[in-house]
Amino acid sequence: MATLVAALALPGAALATPGAPADKGPQPPDATTSSGPPADLDAMFIGAHPDDEAGTLSTFGQWNHDHDVTTGVITITRGEGGGNAVGPQEGPALGLIREREERAAVVKAGITDVYNLDEVDFYYTVSEPLTAQVWDHEETLAKTVRILRQTRPGVLVTMNPAPSPGQHGNHQEAARIAVEAYWAAGDPTRFPEQITKEGLTPFSPDRILMRAANGTSANGPGCAKAFVPTDASQTIYGVWSGTPSPDGRSWAAVERDAQRQYASQGWAGFPDVSTNPAQLGCDYLTLVDSRTPLPQWGTDAAYTNHAPLDGSLVAVPGGLPLGSGMTVETDQYRVLPGAAFSVTVGASAPATKSLGASTARLEVPAGWTVSGDGALGTIAAAGKSAATFTVTPPAGTTVGTRARVKAFVETAAGVGHQDEPVLVSPPVTATQQLLPQVTQYQEWAKVAHAQEFAEIVRPVLTLASGGSRPVDVVVTNHSATTQSGTVTPTPPAGFTMSPGTAAYAGLAPGAQTTVRFTAVNTDTSLKTSVEGGVGGDHLYSIAATSRTVTGTTQQALELVPTSVVPQASTSPTVDGVVSAGEYAGPVLDISRRWEGENCTTAADCSATAQVTWRDDTLFLAVTVKDDVRGTPLAASDCKRHWRTDSVEIAIDPRGTSENTSTTFKAAILPWTAEGGPCYLRDADAHQGDGPATAPGMRIASKVTEPYTGYVVETAIPMSLLPSAIDPAHMGLNVLPYDSDTQDKTGQTRIGWSVWGGVQGDPYRWGDVSLDGYVPPAGRPTTPAAPVIPTEALQSVDSPQSIVQAVRTNVALAGRPSSTTSEAGWVEKAKLRGDRVELRLRVNDSGTAHITIADADGIAGDVVAPVAESTSGLVVVAVPLTRPLAGQARALVGWDDGAGGTFSSVVSVK
Repeated sequence: MATLVAALALPGAALATPGAPADKGPQPPDATTSSGPPADLDAMFIGAHPDDEAGTLSTFGQWNHDHDVTTGVITITRGEGGGNAVGPQEGPALGLIREREERAAVVKAGITDVYNLDEVDFYYTVSEPLTAQVWDHEETLAKTVRILRQTRPGVLVTMNPAPSPGQHGNHQEAARIAVEAYWAAGDPTRFPEQITKEGLTPFSPDRILMRAANGTSANGPGCAKAFVPTDASQTIYGVWSGTPSPDGRSWAAVERDAQRQYASQGWAGFPDVSTNPAQLGCDYLTLVDSRTPLPQWGTDAAYTNHAPLDGSLVAVPGGLPLGSGMTVETDQYRVLPGAAFSVTVGASAPATKSLGASTARLEVPAGWTVSGDGALGTIAAAGKSAATFTVTPPAGTTVGTRARVKAFVETAAGVGHQDEPVLVSPPVTATQQLLPQVTQYQEWAKVAHAQEFAEIVRPVLTLASGGSRPVDVVVTNHSATTQSGTVTPTPPAGFTMSPGTAAYAGLAPGAQTTVRFTAVNTDTSLKTSVEGGVGGDHLYSIAATSRTVTGTTQQALELVPTSVVPQASTSPTVDGVVSAGEYAGPVLDISRRWEGENCTTAADCSATAQVTWRDDTLFLAVTVKDDVRGTPLAASDCKRHWRTDSVEIAIDPRGTSENTSTTFKAAILPWTAEGGPCYLRDADAHQGDGPATAPGMRIASKVTEPYTGYVVETAIPMSLLPSAIDPAHMGLNVLPYDSDTQDKTGQTRIGWSVWGGVQGDPYRWGDVSLDGYVPPAGRPTTPAAPVIPTEALQSVDSPQSIVQAVRTNVALAGRPSSTTSEAGWVEKAKLRGDRVELRLRVNDSGTAHITIADADGIAGDVVAPVAESTSGLVVVAVPLTRPLAGQARALVGWDDGAGGTFSSVVSVK
C-alpha cells in the first residue's frame, strides 16, 4: 500500500492534532459502517485456504436452496503460498486474487460471507505443529471463537485433523482449531474478555462434522446408503451431488462451475462432470460430535441429503422439537470385556416448549447388560435433565470390536436419538513407536473430546532397503489390575524382527513400558516407496498377552530406497552434459509417479539421477525424458516450480528432520522465457530466489533438439545446508515435475522415494551414505532456525472484506470491533480531479487503510496514520492511478492500534 499523501483540514476545522480531545458525540451509521448487530448464520465451514471448501459446495448449495440454510466460510489464510496460473502476483497481491476467486466460487452455492483470519500461507507442509507455531494456535482459535460467538452457526463443517500421510499441515491445524472452537465457543471460561469486554455471549454449535470419510462408496442416488465405513461405529453421512439444482443441472455441475473460479490454481480448465446421474457420487461428512438429536443410524432417515442437518436445522418427523438438546457421553472410550462403564444421557427442552414427561433408554450390542431406570422426569421449557446407566460387555466380547451405544429420549413431544462409539479393548495393547506428529495428534484427540478418531493413522516406520533399525514397542495397560505377559511381533514377508518375543512384568494400571526389537529387511528385491506392500505399507501385527486376553494391533514398515554416494576423482563440470566417469555412483531410477496423471510412456515422463561429492560440495545430474515442454516462466517468475517442467532436489542433512523447515529444498527450471535455466528454494529452511538464498549453488541445463527432454546439473555447497551432514544417513529425494501445458499447471510428479505429499515428508525420503565424507570441524549438527515467510494480506487492505464487514457487522479477521470511542469511519468522499478527498470522522488515533475502487478494480489507495482532531473530522486525499469508472466507492479499514478494527464504505461523488 502507498503511504499517506495528505491529511487536510476541513474548511473551518483545525488540522488533526495529536493528543487533542475528539468529539465523541456522533455515532457511526449502521448502513455504511460495521456498526450494528452481526449476521446470524446457520452453518459454517472452517478451512485453511481458499478452495478448501470447493469439494463441498454442492452440499452447501443444496442446503441453502432446499432448507434456507445460510452458510459462511472461515478461511484462515488467503493461500498466498500457492501457485499463480494467471499472473506473476505473489504475497498480498495474490491474496487479493485468491479471495476474489473464493467469493466468486462460493456465491454459486448461495454463500456470501467469507471470514478471512489473515494468517500466512507460508508454504506446503505436512506438519501441524509447525503450522500451529507459525499461526499462533491460541490466537487463531480466539479469532475463530469470536466469529462463532457473533454469527452463531448451528452446524460446523471442517477438514481432517489427523496427520494422515501427505495431508497438508494447514488442513490439520484448521480442523483442530474448528474442533476446539466447537467446545470453546460455549465455555465462558475460554477467552472471557470476549464476554466481559466485548459484550459477546457464549454460544455452543449443535454439531460438527469433518469433510472426510474412510470406507468404500458407490455412485448414484443411493451413494449415502451404499457407503461402507471402515469403522462401523462412525456416523458418515452422504449428500448426493446429482440432485437437480434450480437451473436443471446437477448440483455437481454447479459445484464444477464454482471450482473453475479458482483460475490461479489452474482449475479454470476442469472438465465438465458427467450428465449421467448414476455417475455422480456423494459428498461424505463424518460426524465428530453433536449436542442435538440425530437421525437413527441404519435407518433411511440417516441417508437423506439433509440428514447432517436433522435435529439441528431441520425437524425430524416424530422427533424432538427443534431447539431440543441431546447428548450421550461415556466415561471411557476404551471398554474392557467384563468391565462395567457408565453412560450418561442428557436432554434439554427448547426455550419456549416443554418436553413433558421424559425417559431415556439404551440399546447395546447383544449380550451386553444395562442397569439404570433412565428416568428424566418432566423437562420444562428451557429445562434439562440427565440419566446415567451402567453398561457391561460380557467377558467373552471380541476385543477390537467397535460398537455403538444407542440412546433414545422418549418424551411427550417426540423421540430423540443419539449414539456414542466405544472400542472393546484388550487389557494390554502393544503398539509400534509412533512418529512424533502422530503421538502429538493422539494426545490432542484425547483432550479435544475426539478420542474415537485418535487411532485413525496407522503406525508406520521407515527403514532403508536392505537395512535395519530399532523398533520400540509401547506396551499399555488399560485395565484396573497389574499385568504381565509377552509381546510378539509377526514381521511382514521379507523382514525379520528380533528377539522373536519380549516379556514385560508388573505393569501397573494405566502405565506404559517399552520393549525394543530390531527390524531387518532381508529381501532386498522388495519394492520400495508406494510400490511396496499395500500402498507402500508392509503390514504386520504385534500381539500382547495379558492375564486374560491376547490383543493384536496392526502396524506397518515402509521401505525407502538407498544408495552409496561415492567421492568423485575430480569435480564434475556443471554444464548440463553428463560425461563418462563424471559420476561414479549408481544411476538412480526416479521415474515412479507419486502424484498426478500416469506417464503414458517412458518418453512422456521418466528420469534418472546421478549423485557424487567432492570438496564439501554435492553434485547431481538429472536426465529427464519428456515429450512436451511446459510453459516457460519469466526469470523474474522463477518460483512455484510445480507449474511447469522442473526438478526438485530435497536434502535432509542428518536424516532426522520432522518437517521441511530444517531441510534444504531447491528446484531447477531447465528453461525460462529468456532462454536459460533458473533455480529457487521452496518450503525449506530459507525460501526464495536461488542466488539470494543459496549463493554459490551452480546450475546448468541442456535441452535436446528436437525436443525429447533435458539434463540439469547442479553443484550444491554443503555449507548451504541447515546443518552438518550425517555421512551415514543423509536424506535425499529427487523429484521431477512434468507439465505438458502452457497454462502454468502441472500434470505428473515422479521421483526416487515416492508417496503422495512426499515433498513434505522428510522421513520418507531416500537414505544415502556419503562414502568417505567427513564434515568440516565445527559445522553445527543442530539445524539453524528456519526463515518462514510471514507476509500475508491483511483484511484492512482488502476491499472485499471491508464491504462484507459493513454488510454483516462482523469485524475484520476475527479481531474485536473498535468501540465507538476508538473508531474512525468515512462520512463523505468527493472526486477532486486526479484524487479523491475523504472526510473521516475520527474518535481516537488510529490508522486508516483507504482504498478507492470502482467497477474495474482498485484505482488508488493509501495507508494513513490519523490522530484525534478537535473537531473530530479529518480530510485525507487519495491520489488516483487512473480515471474512475462506474460504481466508485471509498472503503476504509480502520485499525485502532489496540487490536480492534472498524469498516466503512461510501460512494464517491
